[in-house]
Amino acid sequence: MEDSLLKLKDTKSKAAFQYGNLLRKMFPYIKKVLPRTILLLMLAVPLGLLDGVVAFALRPYMDFVVNGNETQVYEIFGHKIFIQAFLIKFIPVAIVIFALLQGLLKYFCNYLSEWSGNKMSNNLKSDLFKKFTSLDTKFYDINTSGIVLSRFLTDPDQASKKLIETLKVFILSAFELVALVIVLLVNSWKLAIIGVGVMGIAMIPVTLIRKHIKKVSNQTMVVTGNMTTNFNESFAGNKIITAYNLQDKQNDKFDNQVKQQFDLAISLTKRVGWMSPIMYAICSVGIAIVMYYGNGLILSGEMSAGSFASFVTSLLLLYKPTKTLGLTLTNLQNTFVAMARVFELFDLIPTIKNKPDAKKLEKIGNIEFNNVYFEYEAGIPVLKNFNLSVKSNETIALVGNSGGGKSTVVNLIPRFYDVNTGSISINGIDIRDYDIVDLRNNISFVFQDNYLFSGTIRENILMGKANATDAELAEAIKLSHLDEFLGSLPEGIDTIVGERGASLSGGQRQRVAIARAIIKNAPIVILDEATSALDNESEAIVQKALDNLMQNRTVFVIAHRLSTIHNADRIAVLNEGELVELGSHNELIKIENGRYKYLYDMQFGTELVK
Repeated sequence: MEDSLLKLKDTKSKAAFQYGNLLRKMFPYIKKVLPRTILLLMLAVPLGLLDGVVAFALRPYMDFVVNGNETQVYEIFGHKIFIQAFLIKFIPVAIVIFALLQGLLKYFCNYLSEWSGNKMSNNLKSDLFKKFTSLDTKFYDINTSGIVLSRFLTDPDQASKKLIETLKVFILSAFELVALVIVLLVNSWKLAIIGVGVMGIAMIPVTLIRKHIKKVSNQTMVVTGNMTTNFNESFAGNKIITAYNLQDKQNDKFDNQVKQQFDLAISLTKRVGWMSPIMYAICSVGIAIVMYYGNGLILSGEMSAGSFASFVTSLLLLYKPTKTLGLTLTNLQNTFVAMARVFELFDLIPTIKNKPDAKKLEKIGNIEFNNVYFEYEAGIPVLKNFNLSVKSNETIALVGNSGGGKSTVVNLIPRFYDVNTGSISINGIDIRDYDIVDLRNNISFVFQDNYLFSGTIRENILMGKANATDAELAEAIKLSHLDEFLGSLPEGIDTIVGERGASLSGGQRQRVAIARAIIKNAPIVILDEATSALDNESEAIVQKALDNLMQNRTVFVIAHRLSTIHNADRIAVLNEGELVELGSHNELIKIENGRYKYLYDMQFGTELVK
C-alpha cells in the first residue's frame, strides 16, 4: 500500500456514495444485532402511525361533537349508540391510552436503538483495534495520535450508533408521513395531491448538499484530530511547556484549531440550515393553496368541516416528518462518510506480513546483513551497502554520530521495517521467510526511554512472559536488581506505576524493562541507548542488570557513552549509513585517524574538560 493511503488525514472517502457496497461491508456487524434491530424497526412503525390516528380522530370529533347534535345515532347489533355522548366519554379515556402506548413505544424504541447502536460500535471498535495493533511501525511514524484516535474511536460511533438511530428516525418519520398522507387521501384526494406534491418539492434541497457534507466531515475529522494531538502533546510535554514558557504558543495553536472547527461547523450549518426556512416557505405556500381550494369544497358540500380540520391538521403535522426526513437523509450521508472512512482503515494492508509458507525460527545462529540498503523516505538513504556478520552469542556495539543509522540497523532485525534492497538472514535464511511472531519471540528490547503501561510492576514485567512461574519472576527481579527497590514499596511488586511509569525514576523504569527482557529469555537482545539518560549512580546499577541480561545471548548495543562498550566483542562504527570500521576496542583505538579513535578522543577529551 502506498504511503499516501497510510496518511489518515488525507482521506478522500471515495466510497461515501457507494451505499450498497458500504452496507454489504457493514452487514456482519448489523447481523449480530439484527433481531433487536428488526424489533426496533417494527416498533417504530406503529409509533410513526400514531400521529395519523390523532389527525384522523379530529374528523368525527368536529363532525359529531362540535358540529353534531344529540340525536345522531348508530345502531350496532340492535343497540343504539348516541355518537356525541359516546365520543364525549370515550375521547378522554382514549387520550390516556394513547399517551401510555406512545410513551411505552418510545421507551422501547430508544432502549433498543441505544443497545443495538452501542453493541455494533463496540464490535466495530474491537475489530479496528485489532487492525490498529497489526499495522506497521511506519504507520505510527506518519500519523499523529489525534488523527488516529479520531479515526479509530470517533468514526465507528458515527458509522454504527448513528446508523441505527438514523434508521429508527427514518422508519418512524416515513410511517408517520404514510399515516398522514392516508388521512389526507381519506379526507380529500384532490387536496392530498396538492399537499403531497408541495412536500415533495420541499425535499429537493436535501439532494444538493451531499458532496459538501462529505468534504466538511473529512475536514472536521482532521481538525478534531489535530486538537486531540495538541492535547496529548501538551499533557506529555507539560514540563517543556512550563520550562520554556510556551503556554501562549500552545494556547494560540489551540485557539486557531477551535476557530477552524467553528468555521467548518458554521459552513455546514449555513448550507444545511437554509433547508428549514426553504422547506417551511414551500410548505406554507402549499397550506395556503389547500386552504383556498378547501374553502370552496366546504361551501360546495363536497367536504365536511371535520374532514377539512382533519386534513389541515394532517398537513401541518406532515411538515415535521418531511423536515425530519430531510435532516435524517443529511445525517445518513454523514454516517456513510464515516462508514467509508472506517472501511478505509480495514482496507489498510500491512506491508510487513508473513509469507504463506513462513518458516519456524527455533535456534539462533549467525546473523548476516548482506548489502542492506534502506530509506525511510524515497531518495534519502539511511543505510547504504551495509554488510555485517554477527556470530551467535556475540556482543556487538554500534557507534557513530546521531543519524548514522545505528537504530535503523537494530530496528530491521525484528522487522519493524523491511530492507529496500539486500537482505538480513539468520541461520542463512532471510528473516522475511520466518514467521514474524516466531522471529520477534526470539528478540528482547531495552530502549533508552522504555514504555511502561498503566498497571502494576508485576503486570509490566510479565509482558515478557505471561505464563511465567513465581520462581522465574523472582529470578528476573533479582537479576535486574529490583529486589531492594521493591522491598521498599508498601505494595511491593503490585505497586501501580502510573501512566508511562510516571511514578518511577528513570533508573527504576529501566530495571523494570530489563526484568521484562530477562523473563522473556530471548536469545537476541537489543540495547538501544539503555543507559544514556541515567545519572552515574543509576547507570551503575542498571549496567549490572544489563550484564546479567547479556549473558549467553547475541547482543546488539547502541551507546553514545563509549566507556560502556569496552567489553563488547566487536564494535561496528557507522558513518552516514555505511560501516566504516569494525573490530574490538583495542583494535580500533590503534587506527590512526580512525573514526572510532576520533569519537573516543573527542568524548573523553570533553569529559576531562568538564
